[in-house]
Amino acid sequence: MEKKKISPVALPSSYQKLEDVVGCKWSVSVLGAIADGVCRPGALERHIAGISTKVLSERLRKLGDYGLIDKQVFAETPPRTEYALTTAGRRLVAIIRQIKDLDDELGRSG
Repeated sequence: MEKKKISPVALPSSYQKLEDVVGCKWSVSVLGAIADGVCRPGALERHIAGISTKVLSERLRKLGDYGLIDKQVFAETPPRTEYALTTAGRRLVAIIRQIKDLDDELGRSG
């Protein structure tokens, strides 16, 4: 029986978004940090070891575009920006944490 190959172009956009988020260590780290209450860009950069300002900015923009985080800019001097998970973002973080728990469990039994 011949296996049918699926090209990335044929995948629905939701799968492409999921792959872009879950397949990127930085996106998962950013989501986890925001879920843990780290919500300002500078604090996120200090909290996530090895992430550059450029990559953090790109990931925050992408996660916002995907509807996983909300950005709030406060009209202060100096301006303050904070990020929070949306309902979809909280649901995705819960799933990611379940996968991590399963991996930890399998690692202990294997």
